[in-house]
Amino acid sequence: MPDEIGPEERRYRLTSAGAHTNARNNDQRQTMTDEELRLLVAEVVAAAEDKLGQRTEAFFVGDVLGIADWFVVTSGANGRQVRAIVENIEEQLVLAGGPKPIRIEGKEHLSWVLMDYGWIIVHVFDEESRDYYDLERLWADVPRLADVSPASEGF
Repeated sequence: MPDEIGPEERRYRLTSAGAHTNARNNDQRQTMTDEELRLLVAEVVAAAEDKLGQRTEAFFVGDVLGIADWFVVTSGANGRQVRAIVENIEEQLVLAGGPKPIRIEGKEHLSWVLMDYGWIIVHVFDEESRDYYDLERLWADVPRLADVSPASEGF
């Protein structure tokens, strides 16, 4: 039977495929605390910025959305840069000991690429698509990575 999860800490586990699942799952391979997950989010942000991702932001959506805890949003000036950002995020997370994405959608068009890591969803846009969908406006009332500290409520 899996560990009980208290309100002060959620636990995350990696499945054999590398996807984050919550601790109510059977897989006991790896436990990830909120701080460790936050560090992975910071790795995603750094990897995007390393390839000149523009206006990179991370939103904690876990309190209002059931499918993920974090959204990372970034953009590239053109399709080649979007591809470079996506590939660098994949590579850097693996090098940091993180998971591989469960799925990646949009790589054929490169206007909006969605990388699904389970508890982290990464959106890599070209500038036109980012301005059109304006995810920052949709998530304006949730904490951002810089706003979330280990002592924050809900963690």
